[in-house]
Amino acid sequence: MTQRSKPIAALFFCGVSAIVILAAFVPRADSPAPKKAIECAQPEKACVFLTLTGLAPFDTSTVTVNNKLVEAALRNGLNWVLQAQQPNGGWGAGSHQHQDVRDPQAVQADPATTALVGMALLRTSDKPFVGNNAEKLRKAVAYLLKAVENTPEQSVNITTLTNTQPQTKLGKNIDVILTAQFFSNALRYLNNSTDMKAEVEKALQKCVANIQKAQDKDGGWKDGGWAPVLQSALANNALEGAKDAGAKVDDKVIERSRDYQKQNYDVKTNSAVTGKAAGVLLYSVSSSARASAKEAGEAKQAIDQAKKAGKLDKNAAVDEANLEVIGYSKTEAQKYATAYKIKNAAAQRAQDKDVETGFGNNGGEEFLSYLMTGESLIIGGNEWKSWYEKMSGRLVQIQNGDGSWNGHHCITSPVFCTATCLLILSVDKDIDFLIKTK
Repeated sequence: MTQRSKPIAALFFCGVSAIVILAAFVPRADSPAPKKAIECAQPEKACVFLTLTGLAPFDTSTVTVNNKLVEAALRNGLNWVLQAQQPNGGWGAGSHQHQDVRDPQAVQADPATTALVGMALLRTSDKPFVGNNAEKLRKAVAYLLKAVENTPEQSVNITTLTNTQPQTKLGKNIDVILTAQFFSNALRYLNNSTDMKAEVEKALQKCVANIQKAQDKDGGWKDGGWAPVLQSALANNALEGAKDAGAKVDDKVIERSRDYQKQNYDVKTNSAVTGKAAGVLLYSVSSSARASAKEAGEAKQAIDQAKKAGKLDKNAAVDEANLEVIGYSKTEAQKYATAYKIKNAAAQRAQDKDVETGFGNNGGEEFLSYLMTGESLIIGGNEWKSWYEKMSGRLVQIQNGDGSWNGHHCITSPVFCTATCLLILSVDKDIDFLIKTK
């Protein structure tokens, strides 16, 4: 199920610098990773990927795969990422300056990548803290707890590392954001008899405080890297998850965050603002869809319950008028109806072929965007199934022969990309948890 390499000629503009790459090739699934990654010289500038007329950039045809192929991809990916764990319990993505380094043992462990791998281990196991991978997962928790514990009070992030691939592309505070999300997910598996639970709860609360301190006046998050909208969407996810896990979260912070994401998408024109998404539509629409998913899910659930109770016609739409009928105030009805419209429109737009190509070829940002799209579809109902068939086929097709995945621009790290792809392929294993966040 490999695809043949296709020669293309492409022009990359990064800030004010340009690199011409002639006769680049689409890597086959069984081919080695490219030795030199495509790198943005000025990551704070919007990078634009242009192809010469008539040539498709790194076209990956979509295929439908069966469960056996998906399970094999998951198994091989997990085996690879487990072997990539470092002695200190962490995993690393490496630095932005050395994107060509693909050896997972040749880079420093960082909290963001460790948290992402940890979430993949949680999602792919029914009983993660007592199963075959329990020891590795506990070491990851210990690594992250130590990172939080050693964070100075005046600091916002939880690491002294700088210029890592996740930080440069997703924002300087991505470590604390993903760590909070991991802790929230882990708490559902840690019962009251587990000595680790209290430590995780305490660390989660500290992460929440740090995340809230870094919110910008516009509702997004400061120091957002190459595509600030992605860090802001992930911060929103982290705070929503922390609140669901019992942490104290300022509702006003979440409200500002949701409003920020809503402003990035216009349902009337079915378009998104891409200024804070590095000019890439995929990053913006997937972020808007995921950040609106919780409110959209709550609205749909309320309307469905009203239908069952006979308060609304069985064909009643999820809109402002019907939400008012079942008891929402005018302000609340408008807020939740808007979230529902944005989530549905943005999630659908994110699946369009012209949007799904992202920057032009796969990087960690593309994989994260696919993950947010899938999770937003699951929270909204059964719309995720056709998306999952297409996306799982795509990921199985581009998996490396050793079981890993890697990016070809910006976040190239095989550890970071493999963890994200595992989360996508196993998103159907976490349906109950995602739906409960409504």
